[in-house]
Amino acid sequence: MRKITFSLVLFVLITSCAPRKSITITNSQARRNNQNVQKANADAIAGYTHLTSLEYIDRYKDIAIKEMNLYGIPASITLAQGLFESGSGNGELARVANNHFGIKCSADWKGKSYYKDDDNKNDCFRVYDKPEDSFRDHSNFLKKKNYARLFELDKNDYRGWAVGLKQCGYATNPKYADLLIGVIQKYNLDQYDQPEGGVQKIRREDRVFTQIDQNIGKAIKDSLVAATPADKLYQVKQGDTLYNISKRFGLTVDELKGLNNMADNTIKIGQKLVVGK
Repeated sequence: MRKITFSLVLFVLITSCAPRKSITITNSQARRNNQNVQKANADAIAGYTHLTSLEYIDRYKDIAIKEMNLYGIPASITLAQGLFESGSGNGELARVANNHFGIKCSADWKGKSYYKDDDNKNDCFRVYDKPEDSFRDHSNFLKKKNYARLFELDKNDYRGWAVGLKQCGYATNPKYADLLIGVIQKYNLDQYDQPEGGVQKIRREDRVFTQIDQNIGKAIKDSLVAATPADKLYQVKQGDTLYNISKRFGLTVDELKGLNNMADNTIKIGQKLVVGK
């Protein structure tokens, strides 16, 4: 693969859907805080070398693949977003704070912070100990109710993810999906995406959706929850997963498993499940 310097599209504006710390900080406070972060990361900053986009891809592709296999986010999507947000790893947040996705502080963020002008003066950004932590936090950031439906996509469906991220409100730029797809195709990033079998997908979906349910403290329900059958039984059909069935009847995956004394997430077509308490 030839080394081609990736020209970042600077006008891509990505907005965090997580609540942010509503605190006011002065310029001097922000400066002192940032100096402390820079001092703590002095060795890494001193050892920094400029990366081309292809070098960035080569360095972080294995991490993106690992996150894909755990959660189902296409590696191509993770890499494309990382390229945009971090300037191929050369941006200030990536170099100083190990923040490759521009994720801002939320109300429950307990880690270190780094302040930088963005949507507002001295916006608060998360600081990570190492780049791998930023990639994991990116995956966790997407495990929210408004992005839940994306995890039902195949983990090699980068087009569906790119369009879905825009529709779910990840970015304000109306061309965001096309820009992501363009980067993926330009650098052949979909070579790192991997298909999954039906059983693998069901297990991955149920694991991720259980985590999403736990994050929000309740089941993620369809806009219209189906009425519980009179006999409180539902027969499993082709394409059903524990998550799809649970949200159809207003349950969490764990509640559905408990009602049916299930030790794992395995279900079979034709199996009858208790869906009412």
